[in-house]
Amino acid sequence: MEVSEKRIFESLKTLVDDETPLVRDAVIEQLKSQPELGRLFLKDILEGSDPFLAKHAQEINKTLGWADVVGDFIEFIRSQRYELETGWFLLDRTVYPNFQATRATLFMDELSDRVRELVAPPLNPRQTCLVINRVLFHEYGFRGAGKDFEHPENSFLHRVLDRRQGLPITLSVLYLLIARRIGLELEPIGLPGRFMVGCFSEDRPFYLDAWSGGKILELEQMENFLEHSSIEDSGSALLPVTVGETLCRGCRNLVHHFLLAKDPEKSNLFSGFVKEFERVQRHASNACNRP
Repeated sequence: MEVSEKRIFESLKTLVDDETPLVRDAVIEQLKSQPELGRLFLKDILEGSDPFLAKHAQEINKTLGWADVVGDFIEFIRSQRYELETGWFLLDRTVYPNFQATRATLFMDELSDRVRELVAPPLNPRQTCLVINRVLFHEYGFRGAGKDFEHPENSFLHRVLDRRQGLPITLSVLYLLIARRIGLELEPIGLPGRFMVGCFSEDRPFYLDAWSGGKILELEQMENFLEHSSIEDSGSALLPVTVGETLCRGCRNLVHHFLLAKDPEKSNLFSGFVKEFERVQRHASNACNRP
C-alpha cells in the first residue's frame, strides 16, 4: 500500500462508525473503488480489538456483499451465544469459505435416524451409547486419525464427515451432535491430551473415548488414570467444559497443526481466534466479579 493510500484508509477508519447516510455512502464508495485494499481494511478492523468498530465493519461488509467468513466467526465469538454445531461450521468456513452446512447437517441427520432405528426403548444412556458406537464406528466406519493425525483436515468437522476420520475432539463433537439429535444428554470433557465425552445422567458418570471407537470408561478408570498422570487439578479435569472452551481448543489445535503444515498465515489466523476467545472470557469473568 502506497503512502497516499495508507493515509486515505487511516482517515477512513475514523469514519467507519459514522452512521450518517452521506458519510456511510462515501465510505462504501471509497471501498468499492479499491476492492482488494477495501477487503483487507475491513478484515483488519474485524480482527482488531474494538468490537464496536468491528460491528460497523461487519455491516459495511454486508452492504457491499463481500463474504467475510473470518468476521462471521469473530462476531460469533464476541456474541457469547455459543452453540456447538453452528460454531464449528463457522470455524470450518474460515478456511473453506464455500462450504455449505446443509450437506453435512443432512448426513448427521442420517446418522441420527439410523441410531433411532436401532434404539428399542427403554434403553438407558449407556446402552444408547453402545448403539451410537455401532452406527458411527462399525456401520459408517468413523475412526481416529492415525499417521496423519496432525493434518489440519482432521480438525474441520465437515471434512471429518467426508473422510470419516478425525481427532479426539472432532470425533467427540460429532458424537455429541448425534446424541443431541436423539435426545441423549452428553457433555464435552476437555482432558489434556485427549478430548472425550461424558455422561452424567446416571447415578455414576461414565466416559467415552470417541477416538478409540467409543470405548466406555468408568469413573474409577478415569480417576486411576489421572492419579498416575501429571495433570494438575485432576478433579476438575473430569468435569464438563463449555462450548466456548471446546471451540477454543479446536482453534488452538489448528494453530499447531498449520505450523507443522508450514502455513504460518493460517496458524496466525487461528491464534487470533484463540486470543479473541480468551479476551471475551476475561471480559466476562471481570464483569461477574464486579460488586
